[in-house]
Amino acid sequence: MARKSGLGKGLDILIPQSAMKNDNSEKKTERERIQNTDSNADEKSAADFEVKISLVEPNKEQPRKNFEEDALNELADSIKQHGIIQPLVVVKKDEHFEIVTGERRWRAAKIAGLKTVPVIVKNLTEQQIMELSLIENLQREDLNPIEEAMAYQKLMQEFNMTQEELSRKVSKSRTAIANTVRLLKLDEGVKELLSKGKITNGHARSLLALENPDEQYDIAMRIVEEGLSVRETEELVRQMKEPHILDEEKKKEIDPLEEKIRLVYRNYEDILKRVMGTKVSIKKKKDDKGKIEIEYYSMDELERLLELLQKLPGDME
Repeated sequence: MARKSGLGKGLDILIPQSAMKNDNSEKKTERERIQNTDSNADEKSAADFEVKISLVEPNKEQPRKNFEEDALNELADSIKQHGIIQPLVVVKKDEHFEIVTGERRWRAAKIAGLKTVPVIVKNLTEQQIMELSLIENLQREDLNPIEEAMAYQKLMQEFNMTQEELSRKVSKSRTAIANTVRLLKLDEGVKELLSKGKITNGHARSLLALENPDEQYDIAMRIVEEGLSVRETEELVRQMKEPHILDEEKKKEIDPLEEKIRLVYRNYEDILKRVMGTKVSIKKKKDDKGKIEIEYYSMDELERLLELLQKLPGDME
């Protein structure tokens, strides 16, 4: 599920590339290196060096929670032959180092039986650590949609970041961030299916229209078992939300002309959804009249929609 993103500058912004000059007079032990990082606290980074793998620990707040075993074993085989080419980025924590980026390499190194790993020590705030971990995973497309949503939510809640600020940090649109965070409202079973790739983002967003968690899960299982497309899922959800439509269709044969008109309006809704980046409903009335309903899920999203509408041409004849 390839995603295009403009994240190339993210790492450069968060991690300065200047490193301290190596001290070639004598090789220091890992313990001495740890102690010496205290005196360099005002520096942005320390030179890369080897430390015992037992002194390196993963970050509990790492956005990525799932690591594929087969991929780790393949990386471990590569590390056995060529070593770790790119050092891990770490921060000093008491008598050990905590991984900022490179947990996958660290896990594979353990499998490969390495005793030491190359690291670069950085002086970063908790917010910078979280941002950097998220950006690295987004660049490598390593996060599943739920992990990504949880990372966004954590940054916004714990560090009081707005969607606009987060958008600039990770080079994602506010719409994309808002739609991703909304996935956390899904039933837990549905979120698990999405995390495992059993259903797609499109399927999941369709299920958000159902407020009942049990109904969400039932439809999600039908998607898995019957291989339903996103469009088929949307139609199934619509039928569940408007059961009276089914009753009327059962009572009488649908007029072919009315069916064509209904499909035209459905197409209009799809176009508006793509333009607005949110759910849009067209309520058709008599005499070609009706109304358009645009949904929003936060004040940030409402502001985004207002900005979008203001940018539309003034004379749309």
